[in-house]
Amino acid sequence: MLILAPMQGLTELMFRKAYHQCFPGAFDYAVSPFLSLTHGNLADAWKKIDDVLPQDNQDSLPVIPQILGKEPLEFVGLANRLYEIGYSEVNWNIGCPMRRVTAKHRGSGILPYPNEIRSILEQVVPRLQPRLSIKMRLGLNSPQEIFAIIPILNDYPLANVTIHPRTGRQQYGGQVDLDTFEEVLPLLRHPVVYNGDICTAADYRRLRQRFPQIADYMIGRGVLYDPLLPMRIRTADENGENDLAQTEHFIRTLLNAIDEGDVREVSKMRKIKEYWCLIRRSLPITEQQASTVLHAQDYGSTIACIHNILETVNEL
Repeated sequence: MLILAPMQGLTELMFRKAYHQCFPGAFDYAVSPFLSLTHGNLADAWKKIDDVLPQDNQDSLPVIPQILGKEPLEFVGLANRLYEIGYSEVNWNIGCPMRRVTAKHRGSGILPYPNEIRSILEQVVPRLQPRLSIKMRLGLNSPQEIFAIIPILNDYPLANVTIHPRTGRQQYGGQVDLDTFEEVLPLLRHPVVYNGDICTAADYRRLRQRFPQIADYMIGRGVLYDPLLPMRIRTADENGENDLAQTEHFIRTLLNAIDEGDVREVSKMRKIKEYWCLIRRSLPITEQQASTVLHAQDYGSTIACIHNILETVNEL
């Protein structure tokens, strides 16, 4: 299976609906950006529930809600409420590398403390109504940290474990540690999902060849670098004659979705520029052309710059 990775601020409902509209069947499902139990506050997490409300996700990718937090009772409360509205699985985020998160022993910040992980699972798992899956990294400071965690995970009935083979300190830089990942695989008794640096169909094929025992792969930034990537993987077609037209159509669909959003124009402009920094790589344009969007001073000129570029690309 191909799974859309949770990317905070990027793969939220608006993106998932636009993507599914343009490329139905490209992904099997998505894991949502995290619902955060900040200071164990269940009410605050529930305020973000719009992203995963089943009635709003009917024309979107199937989604598994992800929870960020380390407070057992609040985690159970949120997970069981998600079960009540129709979710049979929730995902626990112990991989987020953001420093403001890791400083509080949340996300990948909990990975150096296996006893904390055991304590949380011991309190959470017996009380959960939905199944539990986990998304994690190899460690916070060292890739060796995962080896103390594996026996703990093996003690609990998890749906799967998604591993991004970097440390939290690496953020998204440096190389993925495939050698340590390979050591981990036979030790985990749960299905493993691979996540990290799948940016081309060739990347995917190399991973499949090295890890034939893995059936499920999660793709994040690669789908923004190239929106057609999942379809290239499924069809083994590196380049199609309508690729540029499909990419252009998706960008326009996403822009329309953002434009229709109920937020201020300055927020829409910030969101568009965040996407543009990644998706511009899918277009045959120069750095100078790309930078005109980033240097635009208001929402209207930002939109106009992108449409002008797309018109230029369409003439190629």
